[in-house]
Amino acid sequence: MTRYAFEKDTIRVAIGDILPTRTLAKDIRDTPKFRTILASIQEVGIIEPLAVHPEPGGGERVFILLDGHLRLEALKALGAAEAVCLVATDDEGFTYNRQINRLSAIQEHKMILQAIRKGVPPERIAQTLSVNVERIRERERLLDGVVPEVVELLKDRMVSRGVFAILRKMKPLRQIEAAEMMISASRLNVPYAKMILAASRPDMLIEVKKPRQLDATPEDIARMERQMEKLYQDYKAVEDTLGETLLVLVVAKGFVARLLRNNAISGYLKRYHQDLTGELATVMEAIGADARTPVRE
Repeated sequence: MTRYAFEKDTIRVAIGDILPTRTLAKDIRDTPKFRTILASIQEVGIIEPLAVHPEPGGGERVFILLDGHLRLEALKALGAAEAVCLVATDDEGFTYNRQINRLSAIQEHKMILQAIRKGVPPERIAQTLSVNVERIRERERLLDGVVPEVVELLKDRMVSRGVFAILRKMKPLRQIEAAEMMISASRLNVPYAKMILAASRPDMLIEVKKPRQLDATPEDIARMERQMEKLYQDYKAVEDTLGETLLVLVVAKGFVARLLRNNAISGYLKRYHQDLTGELATVMEAIGADARTPVRE
């Protein structure tokens, strides 16, 4: 069974019940980054909840802060009584930071829409984030013409904003295929999206006319189509066996972990096979990270 990195729902925690895990510099409130976060919270509220974990033996309402020290300091500066928090299922801040990137393009889009629905003018959001108001309007329209299945696939991924403009030129089924191929190749950027667009058949596109950015011959396009089809088939094959493979890895990890908890075995490995011990720790950490799926709002 997949273990989630966070509890499903956010909670509100009193500021005094959140325990920081590091000390901020004395002049942190004078830095541009802090002032930007402070202005952002003041104008549109918390964008990313704080990540916390219940302190062992600290009672039900005491939490260790894993991520969000500047946001917590900004809330203190604004005199806030509570903070919206995500409750992590383990207490490793390093694990959290490995799994959760900064705000994705889709999350930022949703944040802007939410602020506008609350009555915050786009001009005010632009001023708070120190960007041109037209950029805010572009982000507001980011997902126009993008099918919900693609939004779901990309919602937590760091995708270049220009990718969505390219996806809009494709028909719904091709959009989904393109998103899956980009994820499979770990290339969520504009050049790769343009390559997929150039390799798409005319009947897969909203506009039949090919983009001029790529000077590709029919032979190049045919080769790209074959490569894309092979990549897509490889992706589907891996997807079909991923759950079973991950289950085997998690079971194997549990067995190895039990072995390493044996002082005699771990002591022997550390004395005579220190390199192997380090490799085992790295592999087990990688399996643990893959087995946890972050839940974001």
